[in-house]
Amino acid sequence: MRPWPERLDPGLPYPLGATWDGTGVNFAVFSAHAERMEVCLFDDAGKREIARFALPEHSDEIWHGYLPNAMPGLVYGLRAHGPFDPDRGQRFNSNKLLLDPYARAFAGHFRWTDALFGHRVRSARGDLSFDRRDSAPAMLKAVVTEDRSFQDEDCRPRIPWSDTVIYEAHVRGLTRLLEVVPVRERGTFAALCHPYVIGHLRRLGVTTLELMPVHAILQDRHLLERRLSNYWGYNTLSFFAVEPRYLASGVVDEMRRAIRRLHKSGIEVILDVVYNHTCEGDETGPTLSWRGLDNQSYYRLSADDRRYYINDTGTGNTLNLSHPRVVQMVMDSLRYWATTFQVDGFRFDLGMTLGREDTGYDPGAGFFDALRQDPLLSRLKLITEPWDLGLGGYRLGYMPPGFAEWNDKYRETLRRYWRGDGGQRGELARRLSGSADIFGHGSRRPWASVNFITAHDGMTLEDLVSHEARHNEANGENSDGHGETLSANWGHEGPSGAARIIATRETIKRSLLVSLMASLGTPMLLAGDEFGRTQAGNDNAYCQDNEISWLDWSQATSARGEALIEFVSRLSEIRRAFPVLRSPRFLHGRDLIAPGISDIDWFDEKGGFLTEQDWHYPEGRALTMRLAGRRRSRADLIALCINGSDTSLTFCLPDHLPWRVLIDSAQTLSHHERIVQGFVVQAGAAVILAAHLDLAHKG
Repeated sequence: MRPWPERLDPGLPYPLGATWDGTGVNFAVFSAHAERMEVCLFDDAGKREIARFALPEHSDEIWHGYLPNAMPGLVYGLRAHGPFDPDRGQRFNSNKLLLDPYARAFAGHFRWTDALFGHRVRSARGDLSFDRRDSAPAMLKAVVTEDRSFQDEDCRPRIPWSDTVIYEAHVRGLTRLLEVVPVRERGTFAALCHPYVIGHLRRLGVTTLELMPVHAILQDRHLLERRLSNYWGYNTLSFFAVEPRYLASGVVDEMRRAIRRLHKSGIEVILDVVYNHTCEGDETGPTLSWRGLDNQSYYRLSADDRRYYINDTGTGNTLNLSHPRVVQMVMDSLRYWATTFQVDGFRFDLGMTLGREDTGYDPGAGFFDALRQDPLLSRLKLITEPWDLGLGGYRLGYMPPGFAEWNDKYRETLRRYWRGDGGQRGELARRLSGSADIFGHGSRRPWASVNFITAHDGMTLEDLVSHEARHNEANGENSDGHGETLSANWGHEGPSGAARIIATRETIKRSLLVSLMASLGTPMLLAGDEFGRTQAGNDNAYCQDNEISWLDWSQATSARGEALIEFVSRLSEIRRAFPVLRSPRFLHGRDLIAPGISDIDWFDEKGGFLTEQDWHYPEGRALTMRLAGRRRSRADLIALCINGSDTSLTFCLPDHLPWRVLIDSAQTLSHHERIVQGFVVQAGAAVILAAHLDLAHKG
């Protein structure tokens, strides 16, 4: 056994966490209200406590101390001493071993037991009672690490926003069933950078891989008791550690290598991050880290009764991003992933919560200010989900400049239109043209609208055209998820062998994809939609770590799957080939590109401009969007002709140019036919056409 000193040296209050400097380890822990802080050392397995030290110094609310001769691999936990007074928001209990909020790796195993709670779980006094059992035997311990980063220069692809195509995926679910990957690597970062995966992404035209949460999580007790698990990962245990299940090798270098290989293939990596709440839940939850270190500082507590938590997130607690040390923790976390892993950006779950101050949501909140001025983070891709469950919690379009936002109005409009709802023509035009009514203010650009038809939260594209109602029975209930799916089954609930139904479903799927890739803004695809992935109608598969959620890659090699993959690939090629589809500015029809041709124009199927009455006509289900942009001495024109009716329609364009069909959703492949006037768009189909006009001799 190592001869540890009797006490720690004073050490330094920065950086926070446990930092090895080459000769020893410095410990620094924030707590504004603790009366004493201890570091407990354990054996390598994390089972037996071998030493305990009080942190000797307290500077600016940071407890700190230095352990000479300590090395990376040291296993430790924290104990915070202070008052247990829930009515005043204080929940200190030194019997509970606490995880360092800055922990980057773990030792031991977590085991659910009532000893993990600061109160006696079954006491008549509930969370006002006090539990004296030691939680260390059941608790994960932190491990001191040697931080490493990329040794050479920044190799981020830095894809311009206007060229970005996002692919949302789950590290585990993406490759868990991919047979070309070695069995032990499936569902991990090692598989994420497999040549087959990279080749597939490149074929689709994906520029940016957005990963669902990879931070280490806590498995919910109630889910485990029901033989389910938290698959999605929105239940963070550490903002600095990789979820161990995603590392085939057990070391974080695997994630670094995966990102490096994706970068070398020209693909960015964005992390979905959850800084709005933690895994500790409400006042009845366990005491694992933040609650035991400083409940009053880390969480938003009710102003009327400090015993209770403000629950703007629907998870029981809300992180207090108006506290400078909490902002520091989040910023340190973001910088850690941005520097040591070189991730290309972040998607912030429940972004409204991050901007909440005591007076409500503020786009000039401290966290946003800190993020926007940061010389590194402010230059990355920042995406947010502009809502939460708090008062006034839906603020689409009101995030600060520099952010892109998930545009759920786009999703709902496109779903309504293509399932045949009436009165959608005007709303559809607004969404196709970049949602300027939402984002066209200040200095914001069309890319601020992240356009999507499907995402992890909701039905897949295949299920959207196969089910009229959710089927979440596997979750143990069928009342969770979205109540209104905005889906249609086209004649039969669930899988069908009827050729007519299959043909209709495939056309509608392709029409949705055509609309997505032809819209101004940033398109986002859900992993597996490109080959018909299904969740059997489950629109809330958060707890399904099984075949319901995992991608079935055998579908990708079927005739139908291969055809849809090729169709998406062709759409990406079209988007790349025509800059007007990626316009960096909003188009309002005020700029004249050529005589009689504006930067954007709208027509009915007969080629006539729509009147005010036409826009509001409930049965108007046909629309043409014509985009035009200058390229040197010519004008490029793109026409998107969409027929949301249940009958074929003959479309005309108001000019006599030689148009060329680029893609038709009624067909799996386009024949590039040339058309002058009068072409048929099948029921439920969308067609993209292109033309060009020589401007060399035009005034």
